[in-house]
Amino acid sequence: MSNNFSNEVSTSMKESDAGSSDEHNGVNVHPRMLNGSDYSSTTGDDRTSLSSSNQSINTEVVQSIHDEENPHLILSRSISRNITQSSKILKEATESVVPVPSMGGGRDHPPSLYDIDQYVVIFDDNDPLDPIKWPLKRKFINCIATLCSPLTVQFGSAFLADSLPHISKLYGVNNIVATLATSLFIFGFAAGPVIWGPLSELYGRRPILLLSAFGYICFAFAAATSKDIQTLMLTRFFCGFIGGASAVVAPSSMADLFIRKDRGKSVIAFGMIIFCGPMISPIMAGFLAEDKRLSWRWPLYLTGFGITLAFTIMVFFMKETHSPTILVKKAELIRRKTGNKAVHAAHEEVSLSVSEIIRYNILRPLKMLITEPILFLMSLYNSFMYGIMYLLLTAIPIAFKGNYKFSTGISNLPYIATIVGVLMGGLILLYFDIRLSKKAIVIPEDRIPPMFIGSFLFPLGMFWFGWTADYPEKIHWIVPAIGTAFLGAGLVTIFLPCLTYILDAYISVSASALASNAFLRSSFGGAFPLFAKVMFKALSLKWGTTLLGGFSILLIPVPFIFFRYGERIRSKTKYHID
Repeated sequence: MSNNFSNEVSTSMKESDAGSSDEHNGVNVHPRMLNGSDYSSTTGDDRTSLSSSNQSINTEVVQSIHDEENPHLILSRSISRNITQSSKILKEATESVVPVPSMGGGRDHPPSLYDIDQYVVIFDDNDPLDPIKWPLKRKFINCIATLCSPLTVQFGSAFLADSLPHISKLYGVNNIVATLATSLFIFGFAAGPVIWGPLSELYGRRPILLLSAFGYICFAFAAATSKDIQTLMLTRFFCGFIGGASAVVAPSSMADLFIRKDRGKSVIAFGMIIFCGPMISPIMAGFLAEDKRLSWRWPLYLTGFGITLAFTIMVFFMKETHSPTILVKKAELIRRKTGNKAVHAAHEEVSLSVSEIIRYNILRPLKMLITEPILFLMSLYNSFMYGIMYLLLTAIPIAFKGNYKFSTGISNLPYIATIVGVLMGGLILLYFDIRLSKKAIVIPEDRIPPMFIGSFLFPLGMFWFGWTADYPEKIHWIVPAIGTAFLGAGLVTIFLPCLTYILDAYISVSASALASNAFLRSSFGGAFPLFAKVMFKALSLKWGTTLLGGFSILLIPVPFIFFRYGERIRSKTKYHID
């Protein structure tokens, strides 16, 4: 236990009028509402001895039954069991034929603690350590610090786009191979969150985000100093792989701070980063590419400097927000202060081996993508939209540099119109979120109505942009630029409600659920740029966008289907906790 947490506890207690947690320490809870086997110990021989059917002590008797149940303890255990899959692990131990090891020294196994519940650490009703109860100022500072990482990483994802011709010429490869410098970054973005998301649910948000930012610093500068095409491709992949943690852990960390009806605003802020970052970076990169005095490496150096600044801010201002991890630290502090080794958090009740972490945690996002229908359908829908966003990084230069004969730097300025559209979409979402905050009870399906608007705005923008940009001699450039504004608004009003829906439906394993989503959507985002130029060259800009617009028209009914049948489909999930 670090002194930092002790100091934080002391400071929080002074700032808060909340009562001492001692008044709840003696509350006894009957855990019959929880899934899986009842258990009372944590690791090693104690857990195994409780699992043995040969023991004379019945665990159902060990944990006393009470008329009044503590909802905080029930929720804490339920969340931790959901994350660690401890019920499955303990069931496997119970059914195992491996004999219970002896205590050693000729001693019998000791009896279990009579009432384990009074030793489980939970939050008080107004506990200052509970992230939900933090002051608004502290939440705001923590959100800003947390957003620094995804902003820089998203900024770097498309920063190299306008330098690809230089890379192609320098290393003697064709344009498709050079495009892999962007696509491999996005594919890394797909693979990384599958690992980082579940780990953040086991060990906390803060260490994973800091590790991700530090790793990104190393690989960003390694890419900037690469001496051959192979090194560049590998380092770009690992930039996406390790930097991808911010795509799932950052929104989960922000979601930890708010109750359901207030959660939408934090997701809107995250969404502005997700969409604006890849659209701002080409504007800067275009002018950097035009300057003959600067190497193609400068965008990578700037990315490295940016993430270094973000890392510094995160170290000093970002706090841990994952409640189970905070309770583990709280329990450790109590053990050190009191010497009572029985005190523990629900998250510590089972010690996971490496193989168990891989089976039940690392593989969870992929399992959820296959076994959770609503998660798969939502992810598939917004993955198409995410792929379109990266396809636009190719389509806009084709329209304004190829058709309107703008210079490299000027041809990227129409992204400003797309950013304006994204901000307009954010205002639409904010309007719906304010209305939603007035409801007494909010369910995940309440997040879907903005998607109704987005499902029409998106194909409108796609047809508008494609058919006007293909006639530069007749139509002023501002007209297709306005079309990209509708595209931006449509993208954000579809994409962000999907994310918020997933967070609401899978809050106990939100990082894993978002990792499932990130895996699918980043696979689309990495693949779309590879065929974009070939498609637009073969079909022309207007017919290529017509093809995509036609697909988006076919998808218009999807949000209405989610709204009508989502709750019924969601009720079948084993991860949902209200």
